[in-house]
Amino acid sequence: MTERSSSQPIYRGMDAQALDAAYNNSAAVPGSAEIVDGWRVASQEIRAQPGAQLDIAYGDQTRMKLDYFPSGATNAPLFAFIHGGYWQRNDKNGFSIFAKGPLSHGIDVAMVGYTLAPEAGLTMIVQEVTQALDHLSCNNTAFGFDQDRLYVGGWSAGGHLTAMMLGHAHVKGGLAISGIFDLEPIALTYLNEPLSLSEDEIEKLSPMRLIDPGLAPVAIVSGGDETSELRRQSGDYASAAIADGMTASLRIAPGRNHFTMLDELSKPEGGLTRDLVELVGSN
Repeated sequence: MTERSSSQPIYRGMDAQALDAAYNNSAAVPGSAEIVDGWRVASQEIRAQPGAQLDIAYGDQTRMKLDYFPSGATNAPLFAFIHGGYWQRNDKNGFSIFAKGPLSHGIDVAMVGYTLAPEAGLTMIVQEVTQALDHLSCNNTAFGFDQDRLYVGGWSAGGHLTAMMLGHAHVKGGLAISGIFDLEPIALTYLNEPLSLSEDEIEKLSPMRLIDPGLAPVAIVSGGDETSELRRQSGDYASAAIADGMTASLRIAPGRNHFTMLDELSKPEGGLTRDLVELVGSN
């Protein structure tokens, strides 16, 4: 792997400083910390709703927990949402607000938590999310959703984990929002300090290198105002997936940056909510 350098190009003509900036979404979006704080505050209302099942353990690690929000529909489809933070920040509790759009369409929502780096490497994180989906699918009757209509989605790092779950036996489709699909540049940025990605992980955990026509359909969405690298990641993955026979689509949301993208999932008629409803309706 190319060594990081402050002055020499290390990836697609970018030096280390430029590559770091290309993946530093917090710095690229003024007020991003306030946006995330707003999600946490808004999420408290959803978490307080009657019927909400919080902090259900699906494994023995502290963060191996999920929240379940029933829509009230009988035998509903389930949308399992995976939060972002480049695998090392945030938690499920601050993303509950994004259950609001799906719930309004009779889609149950599970918010999946997972151990963060550096306590967990990416291999372990992928295994934990797989275990969360296993737990949900094995207990579908108790939760009240249709096991044959399990969909997974996520934002940023959660977009990567969504793509990694497309081969899960019970996943019928994925909604990958502003995701990472090739880990090679990540391994060359500041983000790799807690992750310590190995060459083997880059190869085996990069969705770009795992494309297969047998995987579940995926809707890929990126913001028009995201960094060029985030837009490229989504575009390259969508193009490669379609070319290799996967059922895949790409939508660019004009005027949306990495953080304002998610607003679309908190509204009944938001773009991401519509993407999910369309995905559920087509499978």
